[in-house]
Amino acid sequence: MKSLLLKNALIFDGVSEERSLGHVVVEQGLIKEVADTLPTGEFEVTLDVQGRTLMPGLIDAHIHAYFPDVDAGKVDKMPMTLVAHHARRMLEASLQRGFTSVRDCGGGDYGLYLAIERGWIAGPRLFYCGKALSQSGGHGDKRLPHEEIFCGCGIKDPLGCFEGHRTRVVDGPENLRLAVREELRRGASFIKIMGSGGVASPADPIKLAQYSADEISAVVDEVERHDTYVTAHIHPDGALRRCIELGVRCIEHGTLITDDTAALAAERDVSIVPTLAVIDALSRFGHEAGFPPVSQAKLAAIQPLAIGSLERMKRAGVRMGFGTDLIGQLDKHQCLEFSLRSQVLTPLEILRSATSINAQILRAENKIGRIATGLIADMIVVDGDPLADIGLLAQDGRKVPVVLKDGQIFKNELNQIAG
Repeated sequence: MKSLLLKNALIFDGVSEERSLGHVVVEQGLIKEVADTLPTGEFEVTLDVQGRTLMPGLIDAHIHAYFPDVDAGKVDKMPMTLVAHHARRMLEASLQRGFTSVRDCGGGDYGLYLAIERGWIAGPRLFYCGKALSQSGGHGDKRLPHEEIFCGCGIKDPLGCFEGHRTRVVDGPENLRLAVREELRRGASFIKIMGSGGVASPADPIKLAQYSADEISAVVDEVERHDTYVTAHIHPDGALRRCIELGVRCIEHGTLITDDTAALAAERDVSIVPTLAVIDALSRFGHEAGFPPVSQAKLAAIQPLAIGSLERMKRAGVRMGFGTDLIGQLDKHQCLEFSLRSQVLTPLEILRSATSINAQILRAENKIGRIATGLIADMIVVDGDPLADIGLLAQDGRKVPVVLKDGQIFKNELNQIAG
């Protein structure tokens, strides 16, 4: 890897509101030095940032690379080769917007991870859970009431349960233990369960809690013994409180959370990843894109309440991650999450969520999410000051002229020759 100097940058380190003009040296894909004075020596590549903001690469903690259509029932009947090509298109576009790491919360797998690591896909660093785990009739069960098979092929998984491209239907504590072990064997860095009903599934009311206490406890026990964590898809407050009390360490969405449960999450050090972009984008564009009517009705019930959940989490001091959860052709609205959150959160709070806090949630805070000596050189240049105007990051990468991942330049629009 080439040695690299980024000079004359206004540095936001991912944590501190204080910034100063400085210079960053990159060697072997790592940040070697963050300096106040211009370093001396020979560098194979020099980029003059010219006072623009240099900050850690963005992290989206809730994506679905294997979700090429807003109709979830259609996706599991698509050829996997078609789904994989969608994943490549989606991930490469995400990196160009400035997202240097993503967490796939259902579907992403070892093959996709390898394709990125080998450079076959010019996409973000991938953290994945493999198949999300759902009870029969739960949020991950995409079968209509008359359907017996899950993915259209009639093949059952080794546990005797049906599975699709993104989810696996598993019932009972012992079967869940086996499923957790299998996903971890396949390289998953965390496990996801469906803890309540959802919007995109055909047969489960949002308000219902899913999985028994014994089943959830079995998953929590397995992941903790494997030194990782479980996250749970949850919208309603009752299911959210229940999972927190059973030891779940991270929650996706949390849309209907109350003040009392937000306080409990903060007390138990539980992270929550709200996903406003998917709610807003589906509300505005879902009908035209083919979002099923039954799901549109569910969406209408939670859409007016989504912003309020952020307000309650902020008041309680909950650790909030940054996620989008966009599906199908709506993934192009990834940067919408910045402007939606700005209705409640300060630019600093949003930027921390999308960098250092997400790195903590991913348990990668010693590798990514900050600009500091020894960390991986995932960084972006912003044309302006996002701490003053978070809208700069809501412009789909148009104000992000430079993207580095692993110290390699994947985007350079500074009109400079990198050399």
